[in-house]
Amino acid sequence: MPAPTAPRRLLPKPPLWAKPPLWVAMYHSITDTADDPYRVTVSPVRFARQLHWLGDRGLRGVSVRELLAATAAGRARGLVGLTFDDGYADFLDSALPLLRRHGFTATVYVLPGRLGAVNDWDAGGPRKPLLTAEGIERIAAAGMEIGSHGLTHRRLTEADDATLADETRRSRALLEEITGGPVDGFCYPYGAVDPRVVRAVREAGYGHACAIDPGPLTGTHALPRVHIGENDTAWRLTAKRVLHPLRRRHPAEPAPAGPAAAVPA
Repeated sequence: MPAPTAPRRLLPKPPLWAKPPLWVAMYHSITDTADDPYRVTVSPVRFARQLHWLGDRGLRGVSVRELLAATAAGRARGLVGLTFDDGYADFLDSALPLLRRHGFTATVYVLPGRLGAVNDWDAGGPRKPLLTAEGIERIAAAGMEIGSHGLTHRRLTEADDATLADETRRSRALLEEITGGPVDGFCYPYGAVDPRVVRAVREAGYGHACAIDPGPLTGTHALPRVHIGENDTAWRLTAKRVLHPLRRRHPAEPAPAGPAAAVPA
């Protein structure tokens, strides 16, 4: 009699896998600049027009936490996730007033290991100040979700185990001290993700995480997002919305776990 085989572990199939896939927009810095080699900056004027575009179509921008809760409750129709990576200080003066004017919320992914520092990981771009602890407190008090972008903006797929623990567990603990509340969201620096990193984020206690194009790892802890930049006028936003279900299609069936695809349930 052949030996029994161990049951296959499958990727989780959370509510967000329903069609069409959730639309989560990825922003970074909201300010005026003529120097933007990495396309991470949107001017306040363009950002205001993009928010108007959402509102004119009956869409409402919300945090990832709110989007996932609404999805689980079956009431996510018309909601768009808004995320801001890197924790730029300009969010306070440029993005926050516009979001509040529209009644929108967002998730801001910050770096507690670089409070009040600058984005020196962008070697060829302009130096921009990052949020301080006080700035993070103000954003949280305004009703925005604060999430972790790691501790210091390291590429986690290249990090050793100790560094990975700092970037996930320690960053969460520091942010909870600053905000006085739970920090449930994580965002992978550079969008770099693999099964080991996803596992570390889950084990660090995060309830959800954002990537960019995670492919077969797509799920609650590796949400795909759409980059939004200065050149995204109304027609480009319309095209991105139409193409998103095709470009970020979720796997038709959960993939079996294995050396290259295992994600803990």
